[in-house]
Amino acid sequence: MKIAVLGTGVVGRTLAGKLATLGHSVTMGSRHAANPAALERAALAGPPARAATFAEAASDGELVINATGGAVSLGVLQSAGAHNLSGKVLIDVGNPLDFSAGFPPSLSVHNTDSLAETIQRTFPETLVVKALNTMRADLMVDPDRLAGGDHDVFLAGNDSAAKELVSGILREFGWRPEHIRDLGPLEAARGLEMWMPLWLRLYALQGNRMFNIKVVSD
Repeated sequence: MKIAVLGTGVVGRTLAGKLATLGHSVTMGSRHAANPAALERAALAGPPARAATFAEAASDGELVINATGGAVSLGVLQSAGAHNLSGKVLIDVGNPLDFSAGFPPSLSVHNTDSLAETIQRTFPETLVVKALNTMRADLMVDPDRLAGGDHDVFLAGNDSAAKELVSGILREFGWRPEHIRDLGPLEAARGLEMWMPLWLRLYALQGNRMFNIKVVSD
């Protein structure tokens, strides 16, 4: 599959590298096609990966991943172009973190809205699915790094076919079907994004240790 990964930070580079390893044709999008991080990751990934602008990547991709910081996500997607996103599934991995008052950050949208819903309203012809925003990047693409994969990943979206496509990508990453938890419509992204302030507190207390959510019931 042709996949556009928008964003060249740790999350974008990690996702792009794994997808290329799995045999997907990956284009890393950034503001400039000569972005050093995108060029480096594309070179490491090999011929299936390349670097391009946001618009070029989105135009070429059959699936688009927003791996940018929540504060810039809308601007990035507008640069990518609504016509290049129309009719496509977009996996939103971003979190609306606001660091303007320092650490820990607050959320720029919360409770009655989310970054994912804002993206969906702004690009109504795009099929937005929230996923993978609740954990470290290296765990996103290799769940067996922690507890033998016995923990959970969540997704939310308004289109069942779009969510099934995203579930397929998660299974390729190694997530077991019983640990892929569909939370329903996209409004569930509010809870997924509001988990992040707690995640950051735990991360600060534990240092650079691996951890994730596991739902346990009787």
